[in-house]
Amino acid sequence: MKSEIIAVGSEMLTPHRQDTNSLYLTEKLNSIGVTVAFKTIVGDRRKDLVNAIRGALGRVDIVLLMGGLGPTEDDLTREAVAESLSLTLRRDATQVAALHARAASWRITIPPNNLKQADVLEGATLLQNANGSAPGQFLDTTFSGYRKLVFLIPGPPHECKALFDEECLPRLRALVPPRHIATRTLKLAMIPESQADKLAAPVYAQFADVETTILAHTGDITLTLQCGKPTLEAAQARVAELAGKLEEVLEEWLYSSEGESLEQIVLYCLGLRQATLAVAESCTGGMVAERITSVPGSSRSFLGGAVVYSDALKTAFAGVPAELIEKHGAVSEEAARALAEGIRQRTGATLGLGVTGIAGPTGATERKPVGLVHFAVADAQKTDVLERTFRGDRQRVREWATQQALDLVRRKLV
Repeated sequence: MKSEIIAVGSEMLTPHRQDTNSLYLTEKLNSIGVTVAFKTIVGDRRKDLVNAIRGALGRVDIVLLMGGLGPTEDDLTREAVAESLSLTLRRDATQVAALHARAASWRITIPPNNLKQADVLEGATLLQNANGSAPGQFLDTTFSGYRKLVFLIPGPPHECKALFDEECLPRLRALVPPRHIATRTLKLAMIPESQADKLAAPVYAQFADVETTILAHTGDITLTLQCGKPTLEAAQARVAELAGKLEEVLEEWLYSSEGESLEQIVLYCLGLRQATLAVAESCTGGMVAERITSVPGSSRSFLGGAVVYSDALKTAFAGVPAELIEKHGAVSEEAARALAEGIRQRTGATLGLGVTGIAGPTGATERKPVGLVHFAVADAQKTDVLERTFRGDRQRVREWATQQALDLVRRKLV
């Protein structure tokens, strides 16, 4: 069964607030085999809300509306659902009494407009809200001759999540046909999205029952495989079959089959080999070390390093000869090599990583453009070097460089 989540509130159409409830609801819905086909954000305008509800009812089986259940004039979810389904609203005496009792417990008098929270849709079941004054509502109804399940849920996260778990999930479990969703996440480093899809598409196109999505972000490609079946075992088997075939064609760039981050994999590989790493970073300004140390337990394999931004510190902290910098420049293969070898020797690490480049927007020359970065990874036997030029602003260049640096270490270890 397919569902749609509609987040109601003009504040979420500004730069200052965002919908986070839908992430929680999606996870919970997937856990019982319900696919979220659409997510909609609509402001506090009745006409727009009615259009959004009717659109959702026309394309999915389950509609969940979050927000717009408060006492103010712009809280219009109940009224919009009533109009969309040609239903009446009635004021529920029991709920009115509950609102008065709640107000009395706070030693306040309930304002008249609060009573609209006691308005119940014709045929709806009230869903008790233990954390707020606005109850939820549930409708098992029809639209254009098809059965629809409609849930009205309060918007505040602590109310939304608790009410969904306690009141909505049990009803959905009872009404939704048994179905289980299995998910697998494959992650690739430093391969263009178009190339990844060119290799993967002929494989995943053979699995029509598995939904495959590709997401690219600064040198990182995430392939998400999702399949729904009557049993979890069947869904997992189908996803595993596709994952295995994709791993074969993407092996050169694949670093994780279970969704781990690149820094987690680097530390895992270091741990397997009982190896250690130290870094000497210039243009990335400590971003490589930050990513590595964000992983709990990283101190077992990561010794540390230095941000060697100035030429003087490249010499002082990583032992790069001043004459080398004068001859080849601070941004050069020779400097990167010296950084990697020098930091390894200074720290006693198994591997040393050196990164130096021009992040921009200034500092470029005719021979050395903005985005040029040199990398080196050294062990006791050999130093591997790499030159890349990345496009984008300063932050983007630094993010790409950090990803490339970690992938170079990973490749040294596999």
